[in-house]
Amino acid sequence: MVRLQRTLSNVSEGGNDNGRVGIVGGSIEYPNQPVLVGRAALRTGSDHVRAFVADPIYEVVASHDPNLLVDRYAGEQFEASAVERTRELSDWADALVIGPGLVDADPVALRDAVDAVDVPTVVDALAIEPALDVDLSNTVLTPSSAEVDPIRESYGSLEAFSAETGAVVTLTGDVDEIIGDGERIRNETGTSALTVAGTGDTLAGIVGSLLGQGMDRAEAAELGTWVLGKTGELATAEYGPGVVATDVIDRIPDAIR
Repeated sequence: MVRLQRTLSNVSEGGNDNGRVGIVGGSIEYPNQPVLVGRAALRTGSDHVRAFVADPIYEVVASHDPNLLVDRYAGEQFEASAVERTRELSDWADALVIGPGLVDADPVALRDAVDAVDVPTVVDALAIEPALDVDLSNTVLTPSSAEVDPIRESYGSLEAFSAETGAVVTLTGDVDEIIGDGERIRNETGTSALTVAGTGDTLAGIVGSLLGQGMDRAEAAELGTWVLGKTGELATAEYGPGVVATDVIDRIPDAIR
C-alpha cells in the first residue's frame, strides 16, 4: 500500500507531458463505450485522447465531449481495412485501448491490430479472445468475470497465462484482482455500485491513461483498479444506489488527489 500511495502521489503532481491515448472501440450497438473510456483517460490526466470509431457512429461519439478527439474508419464494423489506420493511431499515441464496445468486429482484424501495435495496450472485452494468439508481453487485459473463460480454457489459469505470455490481467468482479508474473493481488477498494454498466470502460480508460503517462504495466493495473474502486466509494457516498458510470468518472481527480 505504501508503494501504491507513492505512485498515486506522482500521478497527482502531474508533469509537462501526461501522454496521448488512442482508443479503438464502439459499434452501432454500443456507440458510447469509447466516450466513457476517453473521459476516464482525460480525468486521469492524459493530455490528448483520440477515439477511432466506425463511420456510422462518428457523429454520436464526436458530439459527446468537446475534449475528446475523434477519427473514423469506413464501414459499419472493424475489419482488415482499419488495421493499418490503427497502427498509425498507435504511432501517435503513447498507449492504446482496444476492444470496448467492438461487437461484430472481424476477429482476425482485431488480432492483427493488436499484433501491429508497439505501444503499451489495454486489451478489453471482445478483443481479448482474438488477441490470445499474438505477443501480449506489452499488454494489460481487462476482462470481467463474464469474459475470462477463453483465457482459462487456453491456459488453465490466469496465473499460468500471465507467467507464460507476460501479460498483466485485471479481473473485475465482486472483488477486483490483478494478476501478473504468475501472482495474484486482491484490490482493497470498491463498492457493489461498480457493477453498473460502463465501469469496465472506465477502468480501461484509467489504466490506458496511466500507461500513457509512462507507468509500468503492473503498477498501472494495480493503481488503476485502486482508483476505480475509490471513485466508486466517493460516488456511492453521494448518490447511493443511483450511481452511474459518469458519476464515477467525474470523481477520478478527487480519488487521485
